[in-house]
Amino acid sequence: MIKIQGIKKSFGSLEVLKGIDLEISRGEVVSIVGPSGAGKTTLLQIIGTLDRPDSGSVIVDGIDTSRMNERKLAEFRNLHVGFVFQFHQLLPEFTAMENILIPAYIAGKSTKEAKQRAMELLNFMGLAERATHKPNELSGGEKQRVAVARALVNNPAVILADEPSGSLDTHNKEELHRLFFDLRDRFGQTFVIVTHDEQLASITDRTIKMRDGLLEAQTLVQSVTDTGTEEDNVPETNNQQ
Repeated sequence: MIKIQGIKKSFGSLEVLKGIDLEISRGEVVSIVGPSGAGKTTLLQIIGTLDRPDSGSVIVDGIDTSRMNERKLAEFRNLHVGFVFQFHQLLPEFTAMENILIPAYIAGKSTKEAKQRAMELLNFMGLAERATHKPNELSGGEKQRVAVARALVNNPAVILADEPSGSLDTHNKEELHRLFFDLRDRFGQTFVIVTHDEQLASITDRTIKMRDGLLEAQTLVQSVTDTGTEEDNVPETNNQQ
C-alpha cells in the first residue's frame, strides 16, 4: 500500500530525515512515535505529498508520487489521501455537512452522490442529528469526528493523522481511537498516525519509533494466536543505523 525508499529531507543545514525505508500494508493501522524533532511530521507530510523529499521515492496505492507535477499531486491528495490534524480545521461559516462535502465537490462529485456519502459517514459516527450544526455548536469530540468524516468522504486509500487526539479529553480520545479501528474494519482504509499518546500507540497494529531522522525500531502487536496467547511489542526491525 505504502512503500517508502531512501527518503531524505533537509531544511537548510538541518538534516531532518536521513534515509527512511518503510512499507505499510493495506488496512494496517500504524503509529509513528518518537521525541519532538525526530522527523515524524515531516515524514507524514512527505507520505501525503504535502512536501517533497530531497531524494528517495514514495509509492502510495501503486502510484509513484515522485513523478507528478503540482497539479497532479493536488488531484492525487484529494482522491487518495485523507488528512486529520490535531485541531479539526473546520471552516466556521459552514455546517458539519458542508465541511464534509468540500473535498467531494473539489473531486467533481455530484451533489447527490456527495451528500449520500457524507450522510453515511455522519450516521456511522452518530452525528446525523448534528449535520446542520456549525462548528461552534459542536463539542470538541464532535468537531474531530466531523474532520475525520471530511477526510473519508472521497473514500481515500490512506488516512494520515497528525496528533489527532492531542486536543481532546480522555473520554473523547478513547472514542476517537476506537473510531479509527471501526472505520478500518468498515471501509478498509490504511491509517498512519503520528502520536505522542502511548495508549493509542499501544493498540495500533504496528508502532514505528523514530529518533534523529531515522527509524529506530518497530514493534508489532500480534493478534491472539491459536493457543490463546497474545504477543505484544515484539521487536520487528531495527533497520536504521
